[in-house]
Amino acid sequence: MSERSDAAAVWHYDGASGLRREPLLVADGSGFELVEGDRREGPYAFADLIAQAAPGDPQFGLRGRPGWRIGFGEGVPAALADRLPGARRYGGWIDRIGLWPAAGAFALLSALVLFLLATTPAMLVRVIPRSAEARIGDLMVGDFGGRICSTDEGDAAVAALKARMGPPAMLADVRVVDIPMVNAITLPGGHVLIFRGLLDQAASPDEVAGVLAHELGHVEHRHVLQALFRQLGLSVVLGGLDGNVGGYTNVLLSASYSRSDEAQADGYAIDALDSARISPMGVAGFFDRLSKVEVKAKGAAALMGYLASHPMSSERKARFAAGAKGSYSPALDAAQWEALREICGGRPAEDWKDAFAL
Repeated sequence: MSERSDAAAVWHYDGASGLRREPLLVADGSGFELVEGDRREGPYAFADLIAQAAPGDPQFGLRGRPGWRIGFGEGVPAALADRLPGARRYGGWIDRIGLWPAAGAFALLSALVLFLLATTPAMLVRVIPRSAEARIGDLMVGDFGGRICSTDEGDAAVAALKARMGPPAMLADVRVVDIPMVNAITLPGGHVLIFRGLLDQAASPDEVAGVLAHELGHVEHRHVLQALFRQLGLSVVLGGLDGNVGGYTNVLLSASYSRSDEAQADGYAIDALDSARISPMGVAGFFDRLSKVEVKAKGAAALMGYLASHPMSSERKARFAAGAKGSYSPALDAAQWEALREICGGRPAEDWKDAFAL
């Protein structure tokens, strides 16, 4: 040992015998020894000590020596304090700032995480090129294969309905598919598919126009791409769909938009119907029928597709009804409406699930 040394009473376990000893810690420079009568242990380096969490009793382990401990029962002498590693406080940072401030910090962090989860898809879609979104939609539309319905009169009725709905509808790709579900679905890139079951259940072309306007609202705000991000992550766009187009289409069929998304699409639809001078009472009545509990069992099964992806509520029905003002004219004339309803012909469709069993 050199000339200068400092000493302090400690208690000590060597990690081997299980006996508690009470030697002196005799320090010199960056090291120390444990001295008890004629017994000396060490030297040890202060740098090899590991601070232990122990309220009111500073104690330390030794790197590479399990069970080895020393403790300063009477506190650490000032002469040694700057050579010992910083003691970990019991409870860590929670103990340092207090329980309630820590709880507040956790609540704030949780709120931030929820906010990021809710807003990240909306922020991401802004940087995804429309061309990339269109490629995804083209692949998904192709997955419907021969189920896309087409007749000269029916196609003309679809074109007339789009023209009535204005430029946004004219830019969209609107098709009817031979699937007996009461549903309509928006695919990435401005594709809107109206299922034959929806035409079978609709009482007027105004009802179909209202549903189409709602789907166009999802197109305008790119909600479908956000739904894919929430369900499948950014890999959907960056990974080229991994060849599982049918699986991703099924995700969209069963996905539910957020309340905010639905409110945006409803607002868009009400404005679009007003601009086209088509009565919103049609879609209000349609929503009312779909949401009634008294629907027959067979009808309930058919309606489940739309109810699963488009949650109904009396508030939404009332919102469309409240948008009614002025005079209106039917979305299609009688001949056009008949042609649209007959666009898929009279043949029964196969089980729709088979279309996506890849």
